[in-house]
Amino acid sequence: MPPSNNRDWQPDLATLSWANIAGDKVTVYNIRNCDYRTESDFTVRHYDKTFDLSKLKGVDFFLVYWGSPKIVHTMMSFDFEGQGNVCFSIETRKEKGEDYSTIKGFFRQYEIIYVVADERDLVRLRTNYREKGKGEDVYLYRLNASPEVARKVFLSYLGEVNRLKEQPQWYNALTDNCTTSIRQYTMPYNPNARLDWRLIVNGYIDEMLYERKTIDTYLPFAELKKRSYINPKAQAADKDPDFSRQIRVGLPGKEMK
Repeated sequence: MPPSNNRDWQPDLATLSWANIAGDKVTVYNIRNCDYRTESDFTVRHYDKTFDLSKLKGVDFFLVYWGSPKIVHTMMSFDFEGQGNVCFSIETRKEKGEDYSTIKGFFRQYEIIYVVADERDLVRLRTNYREKGKGEDVYLYRLNASPEVARKVFLSYLGEVNRLKEQPQWYNALTDNCTTSIRQYTMPYNPNARLDWRLIVNGYIDEMLYERKTIDTYLPFAELKKRSYINPKAQAADKDPDFSRQIRVGLPGKEMK
């Protein structure tokens, strides 16, 4: 059974993003920015935006704990000075009425989708609207990546976004998921990209990043993790247009300008 882009998708997953790259100018089409009232009650919105690659100053890493402390969902966000952030979430593309099953995720039951979205969508959905009272906790780490490396990784992501628009692909919970895909795109530029058990049991991946000095190490790890927890700041910012800056106030690592 081949993967397909033509199914009766959930409304928030129905529209694929794509990008046009012309030198330093990158136009990303269909950036998602849903207006949530609850997790299941929302208005789907998209916008197009042109970014200047010379303004790309860094990349940040989100860990989302949604159940077991051993497993997280991961997201990458690229910070363009004066132009905002572009966030990527690698997910299963679900049809209407379909729920996620970890077991089914191993057996070609879901297509993979790269959700390209505003942080007010992807982050706020998880901190402010999804699974309220059930402990869906979000941590944000600023990566010690140079603008040059951030640019290469960003373009790698967009290359896959464009490819999946033309050639759908199956999701695999073990070999092609939100974390293994990140390793795939960063490995060519990261001398410490060796395999580690925490890439599979990824609830501990921030410990691995700390050991490899990929994130801030000026604080003890326990203190760094405590200060990287952003739920209270995200809930306070909510619909603030300055949401991305607000959730980074006081965050260890590179300063948010």
